[in-house]
Amino acid sequence: MSSNAKKHLVTLIPGDGIGPECINSAKEIIEASGAAIEWEVVEAGLNVFKRGLPSGVPQETIDSIHKTRVVLKGPLETPVGFGEKSANVTLRKLFETYGNIRPVRELPGVKTPYSGRNIDLVIVRENVEDLYAGIEHMETPGVAQCLKLISHKGCEKIVRLGFEFARSEGRKTVHCATKSNIMKFTEGMLKRTFEEIAKEYPDIESHHIIIDNCAHQMVKKPEQFDVIVTTNMNGDIISDLGSALIGGLGFAPSANLGNEVAIFEAVHGSAPKYAGKNVINPLAVVNSGVMMLRHLHMFTQASLIENAILFTLEEGKVLPRDIVGDAKAASTTDFTKEIIKNFGKQASSWKVRDYKPLIMPVVDSNPISVTLKDRSYVGVDVLVESGLGANELGKSIEEISKGSNFKLKVISNRGTKVYPSSGAITDCVDLWFCRFFVDNENDYEHRLTNLLTSISAKHKWVHVEKLQKFGNDLSFTKAQGED
Repeated sequence: MSSNAKKHLVTLIPGDGIGPECINSAKEIIEASGAAIEWEVVEAGLNVFKRGLPSGVPQETIDSIHKTRVVLKGPLETPVGFGEKSANVTLRKLFETYGNIRPVRELPGVKTPYSGRNIDLVIVRENVEDLYAGIEHMETPGVAQCLKLISHKGCEKIVRLGFEFARSEGRKTVHCATKSNIMKFTEGMLKRTFEEIAKEYPDIESHHIIIDNCAHQMVKKPEQFDVIVTTNMNGDIISDLGSALIGGLGFAPSANLGNEVAIFEAVHGSAPKYAGKNVINPLAVVNSGVMMLRHLHMFTQASLIENAILFTLEEGKVLPRDIVGDAKAASTTDFTKEIIKNFGKQASSWKVRDYKPLIMPVVDSNPISVTLKDRSYVGVDVLVESGLGANELGKSIEEISKGSNFKLKVISNRGTKVYPSSGAITDCVDLWFCRFFVDNENDYEHRLTNLLTSISAKHKWVHVEKLQKFGNDLSFTKAQGED
């Protein structure tokens, strides 16, 4: 058997801007560690967009990832004015890498207002749904909508991953951060799922925290956190906050983990103004490579690299520009060589954790993750585009719906009841939520069709949401002021 046959094949995407320089640094360090890696270099990002492929991810790259199941990538630029989705998000969603792991750890020699506070936390961010699904519509020319989709299955996967990741790193506490005080169905689903699953991990302390308080506490007392599990948008925001606590995005690695594929990348972007100048700090990508090695169970090589990085930073002889400034900065290539030179050395005051293999959660693949014995239709929300005032529109809709068996209960605008008037001072837009209820659901679909036909004779309806009961529970929220 040849030496290459024993190596683990990894898809390597150099990326855009500073990406190739950072990737070259990581590749050189990983190879010097003796890690048994063979690289398959492919493309994604800006050059692919320029060739006219809207996704920014060519088929050859997709095929490579299907084959290798592991990716180390540089940052990809999302162009403005052409292309479609972010190529980064496309890759995460194509391969269901549902968990984004973002460590936030204080580093020696990197001075911040938080130095000495022993910050060492990990943000476990849901990675494929929530607002980042990017499902948007212009409901009217002046009102846009983005659908926030949160699934029970998605919540179960990210919560289990959070607890399993805590175990793999010997961590003792997991916080779940949500905005469930406002978004009781979507963010609330993560909270409820977290509280159910936490019972299965009695060895780990669990707490729920409101996301804005979490951000507040991360600034006030970040050392109190160990693992934070949260939704996609929340995780994106607080992980950038976390990187600022320890020196900036230049030190922020990440892993996108799924049950089939893992993608490792820096949190930072492509920074095109620094491209090709050999001045960039490569540590975010290098440390992403360290996370990749641990994913591949190459713990010895991962610890060798991490210890060398910590020693190099602590010694402070050769450091990148974002630590010491331009005047004293080492080049990217010199900093890379210094890390390799320090293989086998350990920092005096910083230690590498003892890591265990991460057990990825196994969740039933059945699309139906929640079943009910009883559900019923109780009404409908019809979204109407109109330039009329609330009273005029309300009276018109009431007249139209007479005899339809659908009774208009309330009209709301941007979530506030405006008809019948409750005295609220509301600056209305041209998208109105007309809420109807029915006494029973007999012939519901046919009657709903007739209602929409009647409405469309005088008004423009643009969207419909059926109102349901799941058991005894309403499946929809009420408008502000609705009784």
